[in-house]
This record gives sequence, C-alpha cells and structure tokens, in this order.
Amino acid sequence: MEADGFLRRRRMTAEPGGGEPGVAGASAEAEIRWLGGRFLGVSEGFVGSLSPRIGGETEVQTAQVHGSMDNLDSSEPDYEGLPQGASTSTHMLAGAVAGIMEHCLMFPIDCVKTRMQSLQPEPAARYSNVLEALRRIVRTEGAWRPMRGLNATAIGAGPAHALYFACYEKLKKKMSDAIHPGANSHLANGAAGCVATLLHDAAMNPSEVVKQRMQMYNSPYRGVCECVRAVWLREGPGAFYRSYTTQLTMNVPFQAMHFMAYEWLQERLNPHRLYHPGSHMLSGALAGALAAAATTPLDVCKTLLNTQESLVLGGAHTHTQISGLAQAFRTVYRLGGTSAYFKGVQARIIYQMPSTAISWSVYEFFKYAITKRQQEKRRGNQALGDK
Repeated sequence: MEADGFLRRRRMTAEPGGGEPGVAGASAEAEIRWLGGRFLGVSEGFVGSLSPRIGGETEVQTAQVHGSMDNLDSSEPDYEGLPQGASTSTHMLAGAVAGIMEHCLMFPIDCVKTRMQSLQPEPAARYSNVLEALRRIVRTEGAWRPMRGLNATAIGAGPAHALYFACYEKLKKKMSDAIHPGANSHLANGAAGCVATLLHDAAMNPSEVVKQRMQMYNSPYRGVCECVRAVWLREGPGAFYRSYTTQLTMNVPFQAMHFMAYEWLQERLNPHRLYHPGSHMLSGALAGALAAAATTPLDVCKTLLNTQESLVLGGAHTHTQISGLAQAFRTVYRLGGTSAYFKGVQARIIYQMPSTAISWSVYEFFKYAITKRQQEKRRGNQALGDK
C-alpha cells in the first residue's frame, strides 16, 4: 500500500454471528462444493473479484476506509477474523487441503532428502546434489520410484494439518488476547505453533515411518500395507512412534521459528493483513528455509530412527534397534563426525522452501475464499431482511 493508504489494525477476534445461524452453521459439504467450483475456475466471477485485491487498487480501498466502518465491513471480508461458529471447521478444511497439496507436490524432493540423509548409503545410492539424485533414481529405478509412499503421506497429511492449523489459529487468538489484547504477539505465535505441533506429529508420525522406509534405496516393501504389516509384526506397534520424541524435539523449535518468522515477515510485507498471494508465498518460503536449516541435525537423527538402516547398525557394531534421541545422536557422530549432522541440508532447504510456500498460500487462499463466501451469504440475508 502507498503511504497515504490506511493501515488497518489486525483484528484478532472473530466477528459476532449477529443472530444469523444460517451463516455460522453452513455445512462443510456445501463449502467443499462451492470451493471446488471456485478453485477449478468454474466461476469467473470470483476470480474477477480477487484481481482488484491482488492488483492493489489502493484508491478504492482508501475511499472505503474514509467511509463508515459499516460500509468497510460490508464490502471487504474480515480476512483475519472469521464469522463466529465457522472458524474451526474453516481452518480444518483449509489446513487439510494445504497439507495434502504441500506433501504431494514436494514428495519427489522429500524422497531425495531421505536418501541423502542416509549415514552409510550403498554405492549406487550416493548422490552429490538433488537434481543428480532425481535423474539417477528415475533412470535406474523407474519414473514412479520417487513417488513410492505417497499414499501413506497423503493419508496422514490431511488430518495432521487439519488439527495443526485449527489448533494454531485458535491458540494464537487466545494467547494474543491474553498477552497483548487487540494486537499480534510473536510469543503467542511461537507458543501456539509449538502446541499445534504436538497434535500434528501425533497424527503424522506413523505415516512418516512408513513413507521413509519405502523411500530408502532397495526398500524391501512393495506397498504401504505390506510395510505396515511387516513393521507391526517384527518391531511392534511402538515402532511407529519410536521417533516421536525426536520428531517433537525437531518440530517444536522448527515450528516456533517458522510461525514467528512468517508472522514477522507478514507484518512487513503485508501490514494490512489482506489476501496477497505473493507475500504469503515469500513469507512462507523464507520462514521455512530458516527453520529447516537450523533443525537439520535433528532431522538426520529422526531419519535414522525411522529407517533403522541395516548398514548403520552393522557399522555401529550393534544388531539391535537404535532407540532414543541420545543414542541416535551418538551413532550419527560416531559414523560421520559433526558434518554428518548436516547430511541432506541442501535437499531439506530445497524441499522446505516451496513446501511451506505452497502450504501457506493454499491455506490463506482457502481461508480467504471461505470467509468471502460467508460474507456474501451474510449480505444476501441482510438484503432479504431489509425487504
């Protein structure tokens, strides 16, 4: 926005329902049908309605601001404060779609990351960079090899991200109101991200175990069901959560840095807190890169705990399972020294930057679209009531 524009104060509370249960109680099925049509381009009217906001027509917005607040609220969706009674389902729906798209689109890079974090890879699975790894995997193992385990990830990503974003938005609002009423709080953002991670990882950890075992070079598993059955029978159900504490140890600081960096960047790139795809993508990418680089050592240990590499077990002079973060840290250092903690850091950053950019941009789009839809319903009901 230009200097003569109006800086809207970020609203941290949801709008009251105003006695309109038809708006607040809109069913998830109807929202999904509506969003499907909008997202796939069936309706050109909605796309046209986004273009003034994306294009930044500040003159129109300035005129609206200098008018009454009632007119502003009726013409502009309250993007940061969703209508009362719909916020939780809205965040869960938007989060689930964002999580599935993020993981599915970036899955080939995730496969490379897993292999590059191997402490003692076989000669045929030693790669110098991400592109070379992808070319060799496709050439020697087939075009679909980088996608093995995708279905396990998609099954886990939907509910995990639904809980993740819904919990984050709910706690962010409550904590911000307690710490700094009526304004944004970076401490609240970080704390909410940490708590949301507990739910996300609890839902996602079994999928991570299956996914990473199928991604490894010469994986003995032909499918997800076979992998799940084999792990359950040989190692017990606890194997699906063997890396949970390590995952939390990695993801709690990761998400704290991620959310704090994202919100900080949004305050500078998008101070009006309007729907702006470019700022959401850039903020998400930079926040993801920073958090990914800082937590790579923990990710290496998590990969070791999930995969239980046979060559690593032999090199560590043990044929038992590696369990616990402390033992994983010692094993990594014994086999590769300090540099081993940063194996695959390039692939991790390359994976996280577009991954978090996709996640935030898709999530913010659905959050904006559902809010706009509910505002349109509200105005329609008000018009009928006036008649």
